[in-house]
Amino acid sequence: MTAAILQASGGFGTFLVPLALMFGIMYLMVILPQQRQRKKTQAMLTALKTGDKVITGSGIYGTISGLDGDSVIMKISSEPQVKIRIARAAIAQVETSQDAK
Repeated sequence: MTAAILQASGGFGTFLVPLALMFGIMYLMVILPQQRQRKKTQAMLTALKTGDKVITGSGIYGTISGLDGDSVIMKISSEPQVKIRIARAAIAQVETSQDAK
C-alpha cells in the first residue's frame, strides 16, 4: 500500500519538475527580454526633446518641434507650417547622426 502511494507522489513530482523548468526557460527567453525592451522604449520616449529627429512607427520622418504631455508636435517638411500632432507612443526611434546621413 505504501509503495503505491510513494510511486504516485513520485509521478506527480516528476510532472512538476519539467513543468517548472519549462516555465523558467520561457521566462528567461521570452518574458525577460520583452521587459528589457519595454523599459528601453519607455526611457527613449521620456527622453524626447525639441529638435530630436525621429521616425514614427508608420515610417514618417520628422523633427520634434514641441512636446505636449502624451502627444508630440512634429515638423515633417522644410516649410515651417507643415506640422502634425502624433501620440508620443507612435514614435518608433530617435534618429542618430549616422541614420540622418
